[in-house]
Amino acid sequence: MKHLPTTVLAVFTLFIPQAWADAPVAVVEDVTGKPAGVEFMDYVEPGKVIKLAADESIVLGYLKSCWRETIRGGTVTVGAEQSEVSGGTVDRARVSCDGGKMDLAAAQSKQSAAMVFRKAPGPNTPPKPQFRIYGRSPVVELRGGGTLVIERVDVPSGDRMEVAIAPANLVHGAFYDFARNGKSLKPGGIYRAKVGDQQIVFEVDAAAKEGAEPVAGRLLRFQPAG
Repeated sequence: MKHLPTTVLAVFTLFIPQAWADAPVAVVEDVTGKPAGVEFMDYVEPGKVIKLAADESIVLGYLKSCWRETIRGGTVTVGAEQSEVSGGTVDRARVSCDGGKMDLAAAQSKQSAAMVFRKAPGPNTPPKPQFRIYGRSPVVELRGGGTLVIERVDVPSGDRMEVAIAPANLVHGAFYDFARNGKSLKPGGIYRAKVGDQQIVFEVDAAAKEGAEPVAGRLLRFQPAG
């Protein structure tokens, strides 16, 4: 296995914004009731405390450990890989996700054209995907909206989709859900997603299903503009 030279790794580190280096660990995939300080599709960081009434519940999708927790009632303390729950119940299941690589791809998205793809592949060789998603209908983080272009790059004349996303189309002001908008990609395909000067290359798992699969397994993250 070849390793990147230390100087290249140092350049990558310098280019990763601090906001992404301190990325949160989980996303709120669902919430029942109105617990204070947390809403649907919020990101949460380690140490955050969420208090749930007996009739309230929350679903947390951990982005790197891939734990998906359904918590009912009690006091929830968000951890690095899973939550501590006191006075409530938690059902925990491992889902398919590639969160660590996804975060790195998001942090490098503005530099990908110059760095990640510095060695252009041959005419019949698709670019190497930076990570994999496990749902055919991705959730794209695109704060403020914009024009999203997704094109398949592993087959000649691959599918191409261009979507003009207005702020009104965003869930919680930041997320465009392909499942909610009746759109999906092909299982096993390699795609390039572009927004402005940012791009990410990803693969759709061959066994990926269509629709609202766990968010942690189908999330594409772009840096905020600016």
